[in-house]
Amino acid sequence: MQIQIDKLTRSKRRTISLIIERDGTLTVRAPLRVSQSMIESFIQQKADWIMRTRKKIESIEQIPAKRYVDGEKFLFLGSFFDLKLVRPQQPSLQFDSGFTLSQSVQPKGGQHFTKWYKDRAYEIISERVQEYAQRFSFTPKKVKISSARTRWGSCSPDGTLNFTWRLVMAPLDVIDYVVVHELTHLRVKNHSSKFWQAVESIDPEYRRKRKWLRENGEKLNL
Repeated sequence: MQIQIDKLTRSKRRTISLIIERDGTLTVRAPLRVSQSMIESFIQQKADWIMRTRKKIESIEQIPAKRYVDGEKFLFLGSFFDLKLVRPQQPSLQFDSGFTLSQSVQPKGGQHFTKWYKDRAYEIISERVQEYAQRFSFTPKKVKISSARTRWGSCSPDGTLNFTWRLVMAPLDVIDYVVVHELTHLRVKNHSSKFWQAVESIDPEYRRKRKWLRENGEKLNL
């Protein structure tokens, strides 16, 4: 199977990175001195992942868009909670055993939910990163929250850990798996058997959590 590279960027990075964009195109980020043949070989090794990710994007696009109306359900930490529209309140979106949203901002409900999820994601994921880093002597540089749609997390060459805000919709133990996964990349940059052994030494049930993400990941979206 020949997979086309839609965009190739080179930099002083140390590893090859593949990104499936929202339209399904493939962006490749590669070190300056890596040959084209090595890049193409790497892509072939990741062919199954590329096809799965593209199918995931297609399934996300088929999910009906949120309307932000009374009774609509929203995920948070693996559970669904009802939304109720209320009189103007500050902040406009609040959570207490359920979501309440000011009627006046309903047309911009997506913006308010996205900001709320981003804020909660930073709080929760930062705390989980700190806990695991202290317990297992990792030294991440910092935590950043992104809007990535096809990657739950990534580890930058400088030690920055990136996580999509959508991850905060998943159960906490699944969040922990992604945190452990990215922390482990601080020591093992690839997905070799050595990497997975290191992940398993910290999270013996990582396979179950990884499977949950594969089966439910498309639901973690607005």
